[in-house]
Amino acid sequence: MGRQDVADALDAEMARRMLPPQAVQAAADWLARSGAGTGGADGHGVRYLPARWAAIGPWPGAFAARTGSGTAVVSRAQVVAAVRAAAGRGAWAEALVASYVWGQGRTGYGPHRLGRILAEPRTEARLARAAGTLLDRGAVAAYREVDRAVKGLGPAFFTKYLYFVDRALGPAPGLSALILDQRVARVLRARATRVGTEAALPSAGEVARWTWSDTGWTAHRYEVYLRWMHAAAEQLARAVPGWPAGEPDLWELALFQGGWDPAG
Repeated sequence: MGRQDVADALDAEMARRMLPPQAVQAAADWLARSGAGTGGADGHGVRYLPARWAAIGPWPGAFAARTGSGTAVVSRAQVVAAVRAAAGRGAWAEALVASYVWGQGRTGYGPHRLGRILAEPRTEARLARAAGTLLDRGAVAAYREVDRAVKGLGPAFFTKYLYFVDRALGPAPGLSALILDQRVARVLRARATRVGTEAALPSAGEVARWTWSDTGWTAHRYEVYLRWMHAAAEQLARAVPGWPAGEPDLWELALFQGGWDPAG
């Protein structure tokens, strides 16, 4: 078997087995700890330092003023509202700022990197086109549209943009957009490694590291991800009391927060 053949077999095996009992219990425990059963992922807030973003514009009007040295908190629900307001004015760069600030939080070189992205003359037009593709043809087509189209904007952040545009303006056709970043990919990598080893697939660990790498995922990989995440969320809605139906982003949040360790 070639590497792609093993990857396809591994994807099929993961879809066939879905979540084991340990994962379902871990999800139930996480839900009880997080208190997210009533509000879903909307209440997930991120702390950021507004003053660090003083050079970035356009700035979402509902975000904290960029004066002083204190921290502020912005929730997913607030980003959805900010993206909806920006999109209503055709301000797609502002929509990106809202999702990017939330995604960056207090870490890294976010303002510098975002400034370079916004300085590219074609950024706003390409963001607008990606949003239009999302609403017309769905998340996977939009992923393919924006992938490598905006210099400096990688999938960990442009999937946040697609997710919030979908939440703000959708529903888009097909499977709803979800965030895919390094943390979540590593959970899927651990699960794929375990499933592939149990199924005696050749080079399962190596192939899992290739398919679920830390970044650079293809549109095909994003589609595999969406299918698996939506199916897992449906399984949890059936199996876990209080797990809301139709909210796969809650499962994404659980994985991001370490709610399940497939290697454990």
